[in-house]
Amino acid sequence: MTTLPDIFSSWFASKGWSIHPHQQQMLSRAQDPALLLIAPTGGGKTLAGFLPTLAELSDGAHEGLHTLYISPLKALAADIKRNLRTPVAEMDLPIRIEDRTGDTSQTQKKRQRADPPHILLTTPESLALLTSYEDAPRMFADLKRVIVDEIHALAESKRGDQMFLALSRLQAICPDLRRVGLSATVENPDAIAHLLARHPDPCQIINADPGPAPDIQMLVTEEAPPWAGGGAKYAIPAVLEQVKAHKTTLIFHNTRAQAELYFHNIWLANDEGLPIGIHHGSLDRQQREKVEQAMVAGDLKAIVCTGTLDLGIDWGDVDLIIQIGAPKNVKRLVQRIGRANHRYNAPSKALLVPANRFEVVECVAALEAVKEGALDGDPRGPGPRDVLCQHILIVAAAGPFDADALYGEVATTGAYSTLTKEEFDACLDFCATGGYALRAYDQWKRLQQRADGLWQLRDPRAAQRIRMNIGTIQDTDTLKVRFKGLGGKPLGEIEEGFAATLTPGDTFLIGGQIVRYDSLREMTVQVTRDAAKKPKIATFMGTKFATSTQLSHRIIEMFQRDAWPDLPPHTSEWLALQRKVSRLPEPGRLLIESFPHDGRAHTAVYGFAGRNAMQTLGLLLTKRMEETGLNPLGFLATDYATLIWGLDPITDPAPLFEIEGLRDGLERWLAGNAVMKRTFRASATIAGLIERNLPSARKTGRQATFSSDILYDTLAKYDPDHLMLDITRQEALRGLVDFGRIEEMCARIGDRIDLIEHDRVTPLAAPLFLEVGRVPIKGLAEEKLLAEEAERLMNTAGLVPDPPKRAWRAPF
Repeated sequence: MTTLPDIFSSWFASKGWSIHPHQQQMLSRAQDPALLLIAPTGGGKTLAGFLPTLAELSDGAHEGLHTLYISPLKALAADIKRNLRTPVAEMDLPIRIEDRTGDTSQTQKKRQRADPPHILLTTPESLALLTSYEDAPRMFADLKRVIVDEIHALAESKRGDQMFLALSRLQAICPDLRRVGLSATVENPDAIAHLLARHPDPCQIINADPGPAPDIQMLVTEEAPPWAGGGAKYAIPAVLEQVKAHKTTLIFHNTRAQAELYFHNIWLANDEGLPIGIHHGSLDRQQREKVEQAMVAGDLKAIVCTGTLDLGIDWGDVDLIIQIGAPKNVKRLVQRIGRANHRYNAPSKALLVPANRFEVVECVAALEAVKEGALDGDPRGPGPRDVLCQHILIVAAAGPFDADALYGEVATTGAYSTLTKEEFDACLDFCATGGYALRAYDQWKRLQQRADGLWQLRDPRAAQRIRMNIGTIQDTDTLKVRFKGLGGKPLGEIEEGFAATLTPGDTFLIGGQIVRYDSLREMTVQVTRDAAKKPKIATFMGTKFATSTQLSHRIIEMFQRDAWPDLPPHTSEWLALQRKVSRLPEPGRLLIESFPHDGRAHTAVYGFAGRNAMQTLGLLLTKRMEETGLNPLGFLATDYATLIWGLDPITDPAPLFEIEGLRDGLERWLAGNAVMKRTFRASATIAGLIERNLPSARKTGRQATFSSDILYDTLAKYDPDHLMLDITRQEALRGLVDFGRIEEMCARIGDRIDLIEHDRVTPLAAPLFLEVGRVPIKGLAEEKLLAEEAERLMNTAGLVPDPPKRAWRAPF
């Protein structure tokens, strides 16, 4: 198909539109087995993905499911359904479009399996569930195309691994199935194409015209950023001025806790009563939907939000994006920028607000990367085996299967293309027996091999339990929060660990309100309103982003410049003073500064490996220091440095950074650490060893933790080579401790370590001490004490107070 049917051409003409070149390419190549379209936000990529489908269905001849659309968000699937039904209705096309997510009623889900629509919009979890039913081959028999939207977001997580494994199942049912991937931000198109295609088939990449460069710069504020901290409270007056000057502004934050605190502070400063809302994943669904509806209606001037509004939903007339805090990742920044002026060939407008002085440098580095089109991202490595174990169980729930044939299917999945038969067989044996130490227990004997060689569920009733536990999203255990009293209004959720720190009378923020903790009743936190006390901040679940490797390298390269005219004077003068009294970090070398402070020996290690890795490095270095008699007392970590203090100074750092010694120390630390148990619990739940959802009830977090801890201790003692322990170790190294970043750092620096001894705190190290000082000091004098400490430290480091305000504007 190279031309649109006449009815489509007439419809385009009636709108005053013409088909974009990339939409024509998608139409012309509609029969390709796999296509990846990279197009800017507002460039019509969703319509480009659906045009061949709509054209093929326009004659009304096709019966059954034709196209399956998969998105990472339920809300995005619902949004696409609304947008797609418009041209279908206006052209009076005989096409039925439905969505299927966790919000779809059971009655409708049952009908969809018996009588599927022509186009079904769903999520990875719902797709996996559909493939687990015995009637899946009948439901998908006529499927022609699969469209994966926002594929970059799925490709970075286990949700994507599960989805691509499900696609291998669909491809076995429908050998001629065509795959389409859509994305606005891809740092490595070839890698995404490898994941999308049926390995080793090729995948054509279509790059649309990227459109005009975004209008992005730093927000100019009267007050300079503080030396440390993440709230960006100093910028609120300037942010409110921008909100007043635009129609709708999205104010992005990297964590939910930061969003709550910022919303509280901006509301206190909102003297003009501007309508401002808050939106994040821990809020009650009704509250989120209320904010979304107000956005679409244009009733809000600004929304303080997190990654819940990152992806391609078209929320009303957004004309400005403000990113509070360094974006940590250029690709994420580009994605967020695209939420503004969601129209073809309209430049997006965005402002960056660094939360502290060092983030000024990171924000300018990110601005330069966006200007150059240099996206970032770390390779994910091979597909995780806990997801593969779940996939084997899902396949078994659908009926008997041949192990060799299933291995062949799995090997066509990009992330699992290097999986060996031995590794697959180990996962199959785990699903069948639970492994050596557990094979005596019936509850883990889930599969058995029949006389004809096929594998099947040992107990057919297990299919229900498998379906109830499908998915790879591991929620931190949370408790519901409601106002006290019968039928109290739900506010959202907080982490169980945070709730455990609360005593009656304590206050915290949720949904922008200060509430007082009264009691815990039936796993629900009961609260009342209380604006009188300063609130604690709920430690909401969610990723605390680490600065990407590429962005960290770019910052170090910035340090090598003779001058920094792109930085505001307060920051460029800080870096110049550091260069004068010491030196700045250099590419391919590791800078370590040693100095006394407050009667303790301090060591600052500028590794630029990201927060998780620098935290792990601090732990490993202090352990090695203890072993060599250096008497460390503690450490702290940021994205760019680790600060260690103790009784004795480091005089020869080289032995501390030998990679084999670090690796050995990590192995010994992990062997008995809670990190391993936490990781084991997550992987064991995904793999099906631990069931969170049971036919009778859902296990509480404490019950699941108790079960997983017993299992972990049993396997560690009696079966240390068990598959789940091997998976746990691999996941811990890749995720929570980020040891790969430490290995990359050590490989980059080799033996090029520069230890510089000083008699006092250096300018670059000074802000690190304020990270220590950020432990809350209760009472009204908190801010005054912190300000005095900041001034004392800066004076000690040779930094003078900021001069009177000078006009400055970032040259972007």
